[in-house]
Amino acid sequence: MDVLPLLMLVAGSAAVAGAARRTPVPAPLLLVTAGLVASYLPGVPDYTLDPHVVLPLVLPPLLHTAALESSYLDLRANLRPVALLSVGYTLFATVAVGWIAYRLVPGLPLPAALVLGAVVAPPDAVAATAIARRVGLPSRVTTVLRGESLVNDATAITAYRVALAAAVGEGATWIDGVREFVLAAVGGVGVGLVLMVPLHWLRTRLRDPLLQNTLSLLIPFVAYAAAEQVGASGVLAVVVVALYLGHHSWQVDFATRLQEAAVWRVIAFVLESAVFALIGLQLRVVVRGLGEFGAGEAARYAVLVFLAVVVVRFLWVLPATFLPRALSRRVREREPDTDWRQAVVVGWAGMRGVVSLAIAFSIPEKVHGGAPFPDRDLILFLTFTTVIGTLVIHGLTLPGLIRRLGLPGRDLRAETLAEAQAQNEASRAAERRLDELLADERNALPPPLEERLRSVLERRRNAVWERLGAVNEVTGESADDTYRRLAREVIDSEREVFVKLRDERQIDDEMLRTLLRRLDLEEAAAYREGAPEDGD
Repeated sequence: MDVLPLLMLVAGSAAVAGAARRTPVPAPLLLVTAGLVASYLPGVPDYTLDPHVVLPLVLPPLLHTAALESSYLDLRANLRPVALLSVGYTLFATVAVGWIAYRLVPGLPLPAALVLGAVVAPPDAVAATAIARRVGLPSRVTTVLRGESLVNDATAITAYRVALAAAVGEGATWIDGVREFVLAAVGGVGVGLVLMVPLHWLRTRLRDPLLQNTLSLLIPFVAYAAAEQVGASGVLAVVVVALYLGHHSWQVDFATRLQEAAVWRVIAFVLESAVFALIGLQLRVVVRGLGEFGAGEAARYAVLVFLAVVVVRFLWVLPATFLPRALSRRVREREPDTDWRQAVVVGWAGMRGVVSLAIAFSIPEKVHGGAPFPDRDLILFLTFTTVIGTLVIHGLTLPGLIRRLGLPGRDLRAETLAEAQAQNEASRAAERRLDELLADERNALPPPLEERLRSVLERRRNAVWERLGAVNEVTGESADDTYRRLAREVIDSEREVFVKLRDERQIDDEMLRTLLRRLDLEEAAAYREGAPEDGD
């Protein structure tokens, strides 16, 4: 196996993604553009998406990280809109886009057109999360989009299998399709429910953080493979397990949580970067395979299919948003803040991604009897152009659309206030517990150590409130920012002394690593106290 192209892909995509952090352009868009350009550079090898790699090896960890970051409680509170999008819209788009393609392309059989509809139906979990995080969508809209993209891959893959069976001549009926869909959905959820409790139990019983994180890395692949082995949806199994583990992550020890967060953050960064770069790199492969279709004819079909995908999403989203509210007072009471602007944003935020391309590349070249699969190369091209079109056009225009609509983003001040109140309540409970412990003579501490415990609690309580306070007129910093900067300067001075002592052979390297790790933990605590997640 030649590893050089893989190393080039990972290194190049990581470099582009790192550069994107210093620009206002979302990383997915820059990565796709870089891939498009690189696909025609001399010396760049052909990167063909292998569905046997992407679906079982790339999709599970990406879904796992997205589900871990999702809120089970928020998804449950928004179950109706999430289900309408992830199941209802995906099936509607499969049929509607497939029918339009059937009427649009002369000679394209209806089953093959439905294969195309299923392939381009699901918005992508990675794209939705990346774009939503960058543009600062309201939390409810982000929850709905993330929930949709977590589940709709399972719906689309099942619809694809049913349409493919009809296209290759396996004689599948609509009843067979409904049966397969129900079995895949129920089976995937069932496998997830069976696995989630013992996996969490094992995570809490392992005491070595390295072993716990090794298990964490295996979990999405185990869940996906177990479900697929019994003919169920591996996507749903991964999502169910990850939601449960994320909801109960507080029961795992702190060392595991720290390592796990760092490990999955690196994995998500590498995979997301490589995936979006791979999308752009497919251009040369897809265009070369067009065969009998001319560039102008294929481009016309691509534009029309892209427009169909956009229009069909609005045809579903707008009625699905407002009809239930018009018919049910209970829905109006549960979702009082829904307005047309949110529906427009959800309708426009349907970016497609690598899953659509991976499914398209899994279309067999032959049907039963040995004949070529009808218009397979055109389906690949239309999938590619739809993915690129939604990523680039929607991704570039979504921030401006949000500003134009005046849609309020996250209320950071309200979130900070809620965080401060929660921290205040927790700190007071901790102080009461500390008083109880210190009242026991077995827990007696020297006054300096007792004062240190109390000062840590006080510092943690005040840190969040300080983010709401006034800033320094000279530096523009809040008191909390100044505290963290000074703490870092002080720790840096200690670190320099430790290194100097090592160089002078007064301490050895093992002791240096121990001392530096202690400083690293203190610096991390000083930096993270009161600092919100940046989402990068």
